[in-house]
Amino acid sequence: MLSIACGAEIKRPNYGYTHLSAGELLRDERKNPNSQYGELIEKYIKDGRIVPVEITISLLKREMDQTMAANAQKNKFLIDGFPRNQDNLQGWNKTMDGKADVAFVLFFDCNNEICVERCLERGKSSGRSDDNRESLEKRIQTYLQSTKPIIDLYEEMGKVKKIDASKSVDEVSIPRLP
Repeated sequence: MLSIACGAEIKRPNYGYTHLSAGELLRDERKNPNSQYGELIEKYIKDGRIVPVEITISLLKREMDQTMAANAQKNKFLIDGFPRNQDNLQGWNKTMDGKADVAFVLFFDCNNEICVERCLERGKSSGRSDDNRESLEKRIQTYLQSTKPIIDLYEEMGKVKKIDASKSVDEVSIPRLP
């Protein structure tokens, strides 16, 4: 399986987890011509802002439910890119309380300039509207103001598994997961 860490695809063993990317689910929903949220998602993503929690959680929950309906053994998920702020965390806790437990948080630690360069390189072929310097600068500010405090909260609970993502793609490795 592949994951995105600071805009770089890295090799990631799945260890029995189903990988769900919040961003990918949002981008797919945005492209769906029948989606009631497509235009709203596009605006938020392009502006480097966080999509309303109700939308993101509904997409994650739908994907989790479909995965477990197809195979009841697939009940462990690695959710990439969520929660990104306090509102996301509160929405998750409210919606998923008693349905899903957060065992740990994987934190890909990388400096901003490496992240920007990787995303700009990815943008040459990704077609993503947010892989440009202006959107990336906004995303970094959003991260510092909104996401970093969530990571800090999970770190206080002893649930953060930090990965040095500043290395080359071939050198980044994911530890064994519980």
